[in-house]
Amino acid sequence: MQLPDAEQLLETLAEQIHPLLRENTALVGIHSGGAWLAERLQAMLGGDIPLGTLDISFYRDDFSRIGLHSQVKPSSINFEVEGAHVVLVDDVLYTGRTIRGALNELFDYGRPASVTLAVLVDRGGREIPVEAQVVGAKLDIKPGESLELARDVTGKFHFILHEAA
Repeated sequence: MQLPDAEQLLETLAEQIHPLLRENTALVGIHSGGAWLAERLQAMLGGDIPLGTLDISFYRDDFSRIGLHSQVKPSSINFEVEGAHVVLVDDVLYTGRTIRGALNELFDYGRPASVTLAVLVDRGGREIPVEAQVVGAKLDIKPGESLELARDVTGKFHFILHEAA
């Protein structure tokens, strides 16, 4: 399968998000790929947009089954969530469970005025009703395969497709 250019999809995402920006808008990226993307989007859209990150490890619905991920990062929300227009950013939307966990954690910080979900890739396969309002591309990824956003030493993004075992 020919994978799309992640850098080009990031440009597309920025173009789609730009008209949505208004007073009291903040970007929140989900660790790790979504946090990388949100950081780059902040720079592309004008660095004065508040930026936060979420690590949903403790909010996963499979936490009791799979345990804690070995690379837990602290969440960082250094702006008032209450009443903010939050653009929640993630790299790949699949089952919707990561987004559910991210919303649960985000609401622990306060009640935003709105939440817009922006993802680089929507691969389908939802298990719960979650839909992104801003999407870089929709891809058909086979069940059992996974799509990973990676970045090289220069910070440039690319995708890696992991085949089913």
